[in-house]
Amino acid sequence: MGKTMDDVQHAVEKFLSALRQRNASTNTITAYRKDLTKFQSYVTEKYAGQLRAMDHVAIRGFLSHLYESGLSKPSVARTLAAVRSLYRWLGREKYVQHNPAALVATPRLPKKLPRVPTIEEMNAIFEPNTNVEEKAAFPTRDRLIFELLYGCGVRNSELVGIDLGDIHFSNEVILVRGKGRKERLVPFGAAAKDALTIYLKDRQQILSAKKKSTPALLINLRAGRLTTRSVGRIVKSLAVAGGLSPDIHPHTLRHAFGTHMLEEGADLRAIQELLGHERLSTTQRYTQLSVKHMMQVYDQTHPRSK
Repeated sequence: MGKTMDDVQHAVEKFLSALRQRNASTNTITAYRKDLTKFQSYVTEKYAGQLRAMDHVAIRGFLSHLYESGLSKPSVARTLAAVRSLYRWLGREKYVQHNPAALVATPRLPKKLPRVPTIEEMNAIFEPNTNVEEKAAFPTRDRLIFELLYGCGVRNSELVGIDLGDIHFSNEVILVRGKGRKERLVPFGAAAKDALTIYLKDRQQILSAKKKSTPALLINLRAGRLTTRSVGRIVKSLAVAGGLSPDIHPHTLRHAFGTHMLEEGADLRAIQELLGHERLSTTQRYTQLSVKHMMQVYDQTHPRSK
């Protein structure tokens, strides 16, 4: 006789515990918890918390409930993906025989490519700019944030996780811990090296003034490690001050890194390694962005396109 797990709350907690054991990131676990809490509440209210009562019709009812609650299609699709993952894990552990969520179609989402700043727009951000300098609470640190996000293509979570000991000045590489705590080395150029050198002096002054020490590379004015939320605010504020779209966020700079390298002739596999993508198909999104850019350039400049 196989194992049973009928209680939805117990199932969700066991699944989240399994994610922690697999070294899933805090952000990943938080996202799963948020989505599965919705599922847990629905099953508890409608089916007395009994997973065995859930079939594909009940899962569709759950999605209808999410829409009625005002959730957008992308949010509903993400929640359905979380429920599918829960059932896949339950199946692997022999708690259930079927995945009812697998029989439910994912909401169709429009294919929306991110708007990536041009090379010229990015270069303008790094040039002396009074507006940007006035907005920066910690100018040398904030410049370094842009240098590492755009110059190295790191994720926001990877950026704030960098410790001082992860920077190897002699080889001009940074040890980065990505998704699933996978490590990779990313190179940094002369501009980032200059920004690092200048910032580290200011960093030391703050630590000395606060009589604190921390392994974190990026710190706030209280000498604590910078958070992903703070980086998001800094990037948006300085980007807008520099004339970029208010829609910009740290991941936009990562997209710009991949897109601009491809436009300048970099090999797709090399970009995959630098970005830390597990699958090449993820990196191939940048070919779509570059083809779009190429068509715009053609339409704007070629005499036969008029």
